[in-house]
Amino acid sequence: MAEYTGPERRKYPRLNANFVVSYRIKEVPDNFDISQTKNVSGGGILLTTNRKFEKGTLLTLNIRFPFLADRIEVTGEIVDSKEIVRDLIYETRIKFLDLDPDVLKKLQDFVLVRFKK
Repeated sequence: MAEYTGPERRKYPRLNANFVVSYRIKEVPDNFDISQTKNVSGGGILLTTNRKFEKGTLLTLNIRFPFLADRIEVTGEIVDSKEIVRDLIYETRIKFLDLDPDVLKKLQDFVLVRFKK
């Protein structure tokens, strides 16, 4: 597959970063799984998951960012889930739906500072 060379279409810059995330399907209480982000932006995250999710599935995410004292809870919508290792590992792209504006600002600042290094 050829690398995309067109104009940048992302609204937020993306940073390769590993943060611990617990997630579950929004309608299924008390069934959390744990992963780490592969990258993060103000708009969402990329996780490795142990299952494929259908586009549009809503997840409850609990994320611990280093710039916040407490873990945050946010709703995410599956944008894409792609198999990496057959029946074992999937790269799952998730869009934030209800990220608190103060957290969004801190996340954007965190990402931008690292881009400047």
